[in-house]
Amino acid sequence: MTMQYRTLALALAAALSPLAVRAQYASSVTSYIAGTGVTAGYTDPTSALGEPSRVTPGQFGGPVDPFDSAYLGSQLVGIGTGGSLTVHFDAPVRDNPANAFGLDFQVFGNSFFVVTNATDANFNYIGTPKTDGSVFVADGVSTRVSVSKDGQTFFTLTPSLAPVLKNLFPTDGSGSFTVPVNPALKNADFAGLSLDQIRAKYGGSGGGAGFDLAWARDAQGNPVTLDQISYVRIEVLTGTVQIDGLSVVPEPSTWALLGLGLGALAYSRRRH
Repeated sequence: MTMQYRTLALALAAALSPLAVRAQYASSVTSYIAGTGVTAGYTDPTSALGEPSRVTPGQFGGPVDPFDSAYLGSQLVGIGTGGSLTVHFDAPVRDNPANAFGLDFQVFGNSFFVVTNATDANFNYIGTPKTDGSVFVADGVSTRVSVSKDGQTFFTLTPSLAPVLKNLFPTDGSGSFTVPVNPALKNADFAGLSLDQIRAKYGGSGGGAGFDLAWARDAQGNPVTLDQISYVRIEVLTGTVQIDGLSVVPEPSTWALLGLGLGALAYSRRRH
């Protein structure tokens, strides 16, 4: 199945089941602490609910893509050093190694690939915009993501496995927010690529940082088996991040129906 057909199939599935699609995104905020360093106007935690941004409105807005992230306070909530955001999902987030790339949910922020092209006098890029693979303001950020069934007892997802937010993968509003990018891809894999080439690497995904419930650990660092969770907490240890949304990766039966192939499943068996 081609990437274009997969993307079309996902779009049709979303149109046919709007309630199910809405359930795939964070539905409510249970707690929010802004922390230190958050920009004024970016402290509305409900900005992280529902589907991530596909378009930035306004005179200077436009489509959200890996070169042009969402940037308005109505789209993003900031979390600074010592801050946190906890959200609830109406539908449970289930752990299943057969999910695409073994991932169970995703977090979307406002990172974007740095374009290395020179600009003309009107600040338009000269030639086809391409990146060196680096992400703007990705350095100096440290985050911790925890999950819970009941909103009371939280388990941290192993930091050595969990991606640091504000890096890969920048949001692409033209893709599916419930399709993960292959987590084996690194910044260097995007060096020298144009927007169309980045989208080819994404394979129909809308980007986001993917997380696996199998990474859960208790306070002593011991593995914890969680069949499902309903709460996700994002903490910022150093720096600041801005969150646009969180999504659930569909159940394996959905992937099989849409024919996403065996590559993701093969990767999920190797992820530990």
